[in-house]
Amino acid sequence: MTTDSTPVKRTVFIVSDGTGITAETFSHSVLSQFERAEFRQIRLPFIDNLDKAAHAVQRINRAAQEDGNRPIVFSTLVAPTINSLVHQADALFLDLFTTFVAPLEEELGVRSSHSVGRSHAATDSAQYRNRIEAINFSLAHDDGQAGAGLAQAEVVLVGVSRCGKTPTSLYLAMQYGIKAANCPLIPEDFERGTLPSILQPYRHKLFGLTIQPERLSEIRNERRPGSQYASLEQCRYEVTEAQRMMRREGIRWLSSTTKSIEEISTTILQELTLDDNNGKLLPVAC
Repeated sequence: MTTDSTPVKRTVFIVSDGTGITAETFSHSVLSQFERAEFRQIRLPFIDNLDKAAHAVQRINRAAQEDGNRPIVFSTLVAPTINSLVHQADALFLDLFTTFVAPLEEELGVRSSHSVGRSHAATDSAQYRNRIEAINFSLAHDDGQAGAGLAQAEVVLVGVSRCGKTPTSLYLAMQYGIKAANCPLIPEDFERGTLPSILQPYRHKLFGLTIQPERLSEIRNERRPGSQYASLEQCRYEVTEAQRMMRREGIRWLSSTTKSIEEISTTILQELTLDDNNGKLLPVAC
């Protein structure tokens, strides 16, 4: 273990017979704990035959030679022959399936299927159809579009323009199959002093997002530089009025300024009790 101030540098390979998303997400969580280390991440997805496995071994070994250090490999390979071949590479292996499947087999008294791509073989499942339907719904109901369909929404996000409503809506749809619509709060709404009439029947579904005016001004200036829309004064006015409206109307809300989409979405699921294992949670993507 090094004690000087020189950062540790390592190449990290994400190896999977599927997309590699699960292993990549896990690796990010683990590696983020090492603040004094720098990692170059390379994803090797769809390693589903021996030829691809051999090529992966070559890439890992080449990185070891070039770096002068063993790479770190996060693996979700299922097939034993492919997994065994890749394990011959000169690397530190963190094998998610070996780590978790074997103890589960022992605990459950049941052998796992060891089927490649099994977590993705759900394109005909109810969960998969829920997700696709939710994505289409969120796209159709983005930024106040197709207001007539809000009765089908499970959550309606409200807030000023560019505060994070659209990416949050799509994340809820893609990850959880939640039908999420979003509707902007605009200066005309503040002048009237009431919620847009289209939202009145759906108060119980509303969740508000806000943002620091300074950050909002930065985001808007990327889209319309130098405009009144992006001015700090305008942003301060809209944020202040939106928060006042949400407090007055009893709408639950949070600031997106320092929170990730994952954090925002998890809070929404909890606040609106949408995380009750109602069959919408997606299969794990390996």
